Amino acid sequence: MCAVRRSGSSEGKLTSTRGPRLRLDLDERRAQLVELGLAAFYERSYDEVSIDDVARSAGVSKGLLYHYFPTKRDFYIACLSEAARQLLATTVLEGAEAPPLERVRHGVEAYLDYVVRHARAYTTLFRGGIGSDPGVVAIIEQTRATYLERLLEGVDGVPFVQGNPPALRLALRGWIGLVEVTSLDWVERRELPLAAICDFLLEMLLSALRASGALAVAQEDVTPRNERA
Repeated sequence: MCAVRRSGSSEGKLTSTRGPRLRLDLDERRAQLVELGLAAFYERSYDEVSIDDVARSAGVSKGLLYHYFPTKRDFYIACLSEAARQLLATTVLEGAEAPPLERVRHGVEAYLDYVVRHARAYTTLFRGGIGSDPGVVAIIEQTRATYLERLLEGVDGVPFVQGNPPALRLALRGWIGLVEVTSLDWVERRELPLAAICDFLLEMLLSALRASGALAVAQEDVTPRNERA
């Protein structure tokens, strides 16, 4: 990542530690701009981020930045997409031999660590108006869908999960929403230690899995007899 620091003479503005302007290919320049944009959006709200400052820190003109990203919204969407990619990468526990719930615990811990490190950006995303933007919503929903698929793979061997995929999917999707809301409230209040929040979320996951098993039984019980095999 391009090194970024606060300027002593102009608080809140990005300053590049690069020397003379470097010629980068298209992909490298785009990646550099996204990295600098991430640093800015992590620290300040959408409205507070200046495209002029980002371009200046990259050693390029504002016009060149707009060549890659036609609008500030497009730039934000690209930065958010990269943030989602990085978050998903950090929540993966390497090693296929790890037990399912151990992989889930690692994912929860990594997610909460991300929330702590980028608390302002996280709260702005879910509390601010930019969070209702269709492009932002699409990235958030895709991230949720990826987590859901991972969970469906990770809990497949848990003994009390019975054969009702719709109930299981509903339970896990609800749990993902719980993680988001709990993380948001926790990072704003900080009333419990991180480890306690992690344990709470894992207990709620187990409850959701048990509920999906109970739903499977209840659904079978209410099926009309003439429709049962």
